[in-house]
Amino acid sequence: MLVATAAAVAALLAGCSTTPTPVASPTPPPRTAAPSGHYFSLEGEHQTQEMVLFALGLLDTGYRFGGRNPDAGLDCSGMVAYIVENISGRRLPHNAAQIADRTRPIEVDELRPGDLVFFNTLKRRHSHMGIYIGDGRFVHAPNSRGRVRVERLANRYFAQRIDGARTLLTSN
Repeated sequence: MLVATAAAVAALLAGCSTTPTPVASPTPPPRTAAPSGHYFSLEGEHQTQEMVLFALGLLDTGYRFGGRNPDAGLDCSGMVAYIVENISGRRLPHNAAQIADRTRPIEVDELRPGDLVFFNTLKRRHSHMGIYIGDGRFVHAPNSRGRVRVERLANRYFAQRIDGARTLLTSN
């Protein structure tokens, strides 16, 4: 199922070009349960895969500070909260730092599609966020250039500012 989802995401990102041949990726190590059980969680890995597809469907949506609705515009935490609510029916706060507080920390090298990445862009932790989609890329709603878009974690700007990764799954 994960390989099929990865192939679908690759096809979406490729646009009208030919679809690449899916390559089996190594199985990531299992995740451990959250230490205190107080973290927000989705019901399963299928919902994190849905998050990736939903995020890709929001590409080119306009930016709006405080925006939580794609018709009016989205900001980074509004985009994540909007997606999670539409997939799970559960609400997250509309604040990147508060979302970080309610999700389980993981190592950046443990990121899987549907996990969250956080950045220090305003000289404070967790001031910006996005949804990891795999292959070192994430979807976010930046205020610069004003549209939801895909970026690489290795992008010089973001690589210098990453300050955490979190998951909405309590265990795997």
